[in-house]
Amino acid sequence: MCAKVFSPSELKTIIHSKRANLYYLQHCRVLVKGGRVEYVTDEGKQSLYWNIPIANTTAIMLGTGTSVTQSAMRELAKAGVLVGFCGGGGTPLFSASEVEPSVNWLTPQSEYRPTEYLQLWVSFWFDDSKRLDAAILFQRIRLKQIHKIWLSPSLQRENQFPIEPDSLERILAAFENKLEQCKNSTDLLLLEATMTKALYKLAVNAVKYGEFTRSSRGDSTDIANQFLDHGNYLAYGLGATACWVMGLPHGLAVLHGKTRRGGLVFDIADLIKDAIVLPNAFIAAMAGDDEQEFRQRCLSGFRKADALDVMFDAIKDTASAVAK
Repeated sequence: MCAKVFSPSELKTIIHSKRANLYYLQHCRVLVKGGRVEYVTDEGKQSLYWNIPIANTTAIMLGTGTSVTQSAMRELAKAGVLVGFCGGGGTPLFSASEVEPSVNWLTPQSEYRPTEYLQLWVSFWFDDSKRLDAAILFQRIRLKQIHKIWLSPSLQRENQFPIEPDSLERILAAFENKLEQCKNSTDLLLLEATMTKALYKLAVNAVKYGEFTRSSRGDSTDIANQFLDHGNYLAYGLGATACWVMGLPHGLAVLHGKTRRGGLVFDIADLIKDAIVLPNAFIAAMAGDDEQEFRQRCLSGFRKADALDVMFDAIKDTASAVAK
């Protein structure tokens, strides 16, 4: 009796927030073999083929020395998998598109993306005050995630991240109390930068990292900075996935949109970036992790925190609340 062959579209029963895989691949070819999407690596005279379970994958980052076939892209698109081309170690992220290269993804094409949340989003997006309200709601969700995850027993016990709860709560409370005083996005961005700097200092002290200065150029030799860049791009992959699933264009940002057309991906990634990537970057640096080990820390953190669910709920709740 022959086994039934399922098409990728039939396998899309796993919703994106419950998918387990986010791949970073390098020095390989992605192709279709025997009806399955696989990546092949060369070892000596032998080629090794590895299956990619596309129905259970959110995004694929193709790093140095990679290629992908047209047939593989077709199957990935059918299964709703986002594909991004990036440099070594996951950064920088770029693709053959004129949209902002640091956050753009090649999204699956479909004429039947949902419109419900897009309609709610654009109903308030052209109003500066309402767009600011949406940005503030995003920041409140971000604060809740930081408080929940940084003070979780698993992070403090298993990963040696012994922060002082009083210090963290003081930083978060000060930030939240000043949110309503922000008159525009510039005020909010400045306030956000102040909070993030305080979080870096708290994390550095917790793991006894020593001297640390956040590099924004992506070319730092400091291992914590490299891990932060790497983990942030993983978060951008989830943010881009959330945008695609909810049917929102990347340009409809509520905070980062003035200088980057892909700003909404930044906004959504910020919901979980500081909560998960930031502590794990310093923990991994002190533990002597390599890039793959750090990446696994981040992916495990995303799964434990239901990161995509957080993003979806934030978009839904914000759109509904601000569009009223």
